[in-house]
Amino acid sequence: FLGRGAGFVVPGMMNVGQMDGGCRGGQGRKRRGGGPAWVASRRDWDHPYVTSLVVPTGIGASMGGYAGDAIPVARLLGEVADLVLTHPNVLNGAQLYWQSPKLLYVEGYALDQFMRGAWQLDCGHHGNRVGLVFDCAMDEELMLRHVQVAHAARATLGLRLGPFVRTDRPVGVQLRSSAGSSASWGTIQNPDTLLRASRKLVNDMQCDAIAVVVNFPDEDEDMLESYRSGQGVDPIAGAEAVISHLLTRELQVPCAHAPALPPLPVSAAVNPKACAEELGYTFLPSVLFGLSRAPRIVTSDHSVSSDPLLRSHDVNSLVLPFGACGGGALLGSMHRAASDNDFLLILVEENSSRINVSASDLGYNGNLAVAKTYLEAAGIVTAHRAGIALESLKPTVPAVTEVR
Repeated sequence: FLGRGAGFVVPGMMNVGQMDGGCRGGQGRKRRGGGPAWVASRRDWDHPYVTSLVVPTGIGASMGGYAGDAIPVARLLGEVADLVLTHPNVLNGAQLYWQSPKLLYVEGYALDQFMRGAWQLDCGHHGNRVGLVFDCAMDEELMLRHVQVAHAARATLGLRLGPFVRTDRPVGVQLRSSAGSSASWGTIQNPDTLLRASRKLVNDMQCDAIAVVVNFPDEDEDMLESYRSGQGVDPIAGAEAVISHLLTRELQVPCAHAPALPPLPVSAAVNPKACAEELGYTFLPSVLFGLSRAPRIVTSDHSVSSDPLLRSHDVNSLVLPFGACGGGALLGSMHRAASDNDFLLILVEENSSRINVSASDLGYNGNLAVAKTYLEAAGIVTAHRAGIALESLKPTVPAVTEVR
């Protein structure tokens, strides 16, 4: 382990009863019609342990770079933390997903804003009303299959779904990748058509969250085959992030995207990590489920302290791939990390990617622990939560020094 200081202090944890849906609340107080997320007999200085799990999109991460293959990591951390704050790239598994009130589904731009303290998260609700935006460029058969997903989600899962709106113009996604395919990204020719459709759902139809399905062009064959074999970068992930970031920034509601793509030819050579995307005609089920329970975004700190809002200073630790430290979640935490001995950055070496930006490259000078695996990272979270000095868990323990 690498770290700063002789140990880590974690406030005493409360004895909580997990309720349907949320984060933290005070003594059973309700807000906006929603029940409390956490009910406890607690002292004012106790709080749940919150960790944030981030795997950046479109960088070829060996874990979390495919459809839902980081869900086991999120589940593991959920067993040792009270709440795991993460994002759709981690939790979306096409038609596969995992239900746990401990896993908070937060779009990547919103997560960055939250970690830097600009936004808060409202977890005290009983489910979002999710509206759907469909790209008018989708062919009618593919459109129908996605509408049927919404029908099925309402009929079988009981999700609160609003209507769907077709864009008035094709969205016009164009796929791009950096030299050597180290990362994928994309552009949108007609972003205004997405915003018009989404605003209609939020402003006129009272939807709390937006699921977007956009028609995507054919992917580069070499990149696609490399991805399906478990070796490459997801060729559409970067463009998907552009769409969800745009809508989240402008509308300030939970958003997530599912691409509209034709089924791929059956192949026995597909890597298990890529198989979730081989299961059917749509990626929408996991998006609808995630958005239905996603925390709502609060952009001004107007609430009283007993409201069930989660704030950046409630996060105890941040878990990242070792070489993927250039994103907004860590950059937004830098000031706090430099002055808060309770905050811990955990970097996981085995989750390699096509980029290499280390914490030291950013000048990070907060508490830091390096784990070889996510299994080891879960142990570090357990020790941090318990207030156990990490260096005390090694064969050689450093001596206490005198300061003159």
